[in-house]
Amino acid sequence: MKLVFATNNPNKLKEVQEILPPTIELLSLADINCFDEIEETATTLEGNAKLKANYITEKFGYNCFADDTGLEVQALNGQPGVYSARYASEPVNSENNMHKLLNELEGKNNRNAQFRTSICLNLDGEQFLFDGVCEGEILTSKQGVEGFGYDPLFKPKGYTISFAEMDSSEKNRISHRGLAIQKLIKFLASF
Repeated sequence: MKLVFATNNPNKLKEVQEILPPTIELLSLADINCFDEIEETATTLEGNAKLKANYITEKFGYNCFADDTGLEVQALNGQPGVYSARYASEPVNSENNMHKLLNELEGKNNRNAQFRTSICLNLDGEQFLFDGVCEGEILTSKQGVEGFGYDPLFKPKGYTISFAEMDSSEKNRISHRGLAIQKLIKFLASF
């Protein structure tokens, strides 16, 4: 089965390629000659995932899936949420986002947070949604050099290390995106 993953993020692409079974041939946007910047204008993760998946299906005719992920911090009323990638405004920059998050949480004892991923799959004219959640907390300083985005600041529940200190196979097993992709794989196997 061939599926397009509607992302321009090479880190996400690599992560998903490591999880998918060899029976699914994953195509990137570059593989289908799509170099468009797909606007993420929805106010929910599900909405942005649908926008991206629908854009590829309507413009290129491929079965595809897209995701949107947000970091939801309790003490910040669920922010940055859908705006996680652009939290510190343009240009998108993980270092600036992490710096802003640490500043916003300064002096706050409640550092509980969760990563949430929503996946929209467009397959043979039908649309399906999958989600994954990983609970944890925001550290007071960056730890580790692996991963991307907020990974150096996020310590998953039940662990003593951040996502950025885990090898990719361990992170993919418990992460929000990993859990959502596992639901997608299970669905595709039964489709």
